Amino acid sequence: MMTGLLKAGALTAALLLCGGSAAPQPNLAPLEGAGWELVWADEFAGDSLDRTKWTPEVSCWGGGNWERQCYTDRPENIAVEGGLLLLKAKKERFSGPARPPEIAENPNPRMSQPYTSGKVRTIGLHAWRYGRIEVRAKVPAGQGTWPAVWMMPNQPVYGGWPRSGEIDILEAVNIGARCRKCEGGRGENRTISALHFGDYAPNNLFVDSRAALPDLALPSDDFHVYAVEWSEGLIRFLVDDRVHLTVSAEAWTTASPLARGNPAAPFDQPFYIMANLAVGGRLAEENNAKGVAAKSFPAQFAIDWIRVYRCGRDPETGRACMR
Repeated sequence: MMTGLLKAGALTAALLLCGGSAAPQPNLAPLEGAGWELVWADEFAGDSLDRTKWTPEVSCWGGGNWERQCYTDRPENIAVEGGLLLLKAKKERFSGPARPPEIAENPNPRMSQPYTSGKVRTIGLHAWRYGRIEVRAKVPAGQGTWPAVWMMPNQPVYGGWPRSGEIDILEAVNIGARCRKCEGGRGENRTISALHFGDYAPNNLFVDSRAALPDLALPSDDFHVYAVEWSEGLIRFLVDDRVHLTVSAEAWTTASPLARGNPAAPFDQPFYIMANLAVGGRLAEENNAKGVAAKSFPAQFAIDWIRVYRCGRDPETGRACMR
């Protein structure tokens, strides 16, 4: 998500989920008998963000994608209400620090953007290597909206992006906007999952999948469960427990010399979780109806829960649960 459009080389895979049966009910548990054990969760109860689990990002740099928002730590942009985490994007001029602390210059310059929004991260608090990470969420619709739940390495063991990898569990770009490639007749109805890896831009690589729901409904109409199941040398992505992308270590790589002889690298290190609602950016603005539609805002990304499981029978590699 962070630098997803700085791609000169790419390995891509796309698979639409389709069929005549009705979509399953949301709020699904992990596959019965798979062996996943819950180790961490936020159900977003109460009326405020749990700061022992999440740190809001405060930055205006646009995430490396020319996005148009300042992320703030204000209730106008990040709220916990009615059992939901709400990340809210609003059209308003705002100024703040250019970059988050871990990549900031000293002094950190200030920037201004025409929108504000929310982004929360477990960075410095919680990170995991291998497991099942799932989120039940309702994404917003509208040209220029770009909600995401994704993971980045807790430490850049193999170097800066994307040598140390990136795992995108959910991205939803321009939902409902004009889409000539989409079935169903209601516009963009696909969500995205992806892995990023390889070498520094412009030699970065990725594998991704754009998946529609079985009934071709807009994912903004209701909550759905988006998940990644991640083990040593094998990663797969699911929507409502339907696998839409499977990637093995033979399909990824890292240019870091520190990874020689280790085919599981860079996806063999702890990663932390992020959730955000971006405004615009190249992936949104260069696709569908193009640009950012003013009528798309205010917009809201609603998250019911985020849960992390480990493979109880095989916590070291997770492979025993990848049936």
